[in-house]
Formats: sequence, structure tokens, C-alpha cells
Amino acid sequence: MSDTYEICALADLPDPGSRGFEVEDVEGFVVRRGDALHAYVDRCPHTGVPLAWSPNTHLDAEGRLVQCSMHGALFLPDTGECIHGPCVGRFLTPVPILVEGGRVLIRLDELPEID
Repeated sequence: MSDTYEICALADLPDPGSRGFEVEDVEGFVVRRGDALHAYVDRCPHTGVPLAWSPNTHLDAEGRLVQCSMHGALFLPDTGECIHGPCVGRFLTPVPILVEGGRVLIRLDELPEID
């Protein structure tokens, strides 16, 4: 079994944009803004609901911030910090990723434990 999981090809990830994934019971998403890529568990720290409005739509209309589909909380894509809404100061759970050979990958041994 491989120790990595491919989310997508880097070329298939819009800029700005996001892509959801599910790996070993962890539902998450990767967000791209320019050369920066960050991944998080797809769960609002306020209510525990998924953030996406629909598949692969984790960003606000301007493509600048991650937005919760339930109550509009806004998160910084580079840190996962909530900067607007009922969970200000709380953070999304990060998922370590890497880019290798033009592919966005997750190391399976680095997946966070989810309650």
C-alpha cells in the first residue's frame, strides 16, 4: 500500500480554487491561491458541518477566503483562522500536503485524528 494519496493534479486545481477529498475517513479540502496550497479537514469548528456550498466550493465569491456554508464564517486560507462569524479566533484542522511531480498528495501517516 502506498504511503501517499493523490488529491488531484496541480494543473487541475483552479487558482484560486479548492478541491474536496476523502481519505481514510477524513473528509477534507485543499485550497489554492497562487503558489500557496493548504489543506484542512472539511468541518466548521463552530458546528462541525462541512464548509463547502457544493462540491469543491470552499471559497467565498471573491476566491479570497474559506467560507462556511451554514453561517458564513470566514477563514484565512493560509492559516485556517476564523476571522468573521461565531467562531472568531478558532482554527480549521490542518492536513499536511505536498506537491510532487505536479501532483497534490497527502501522506497517509500524517492524517489528523478526527473525533
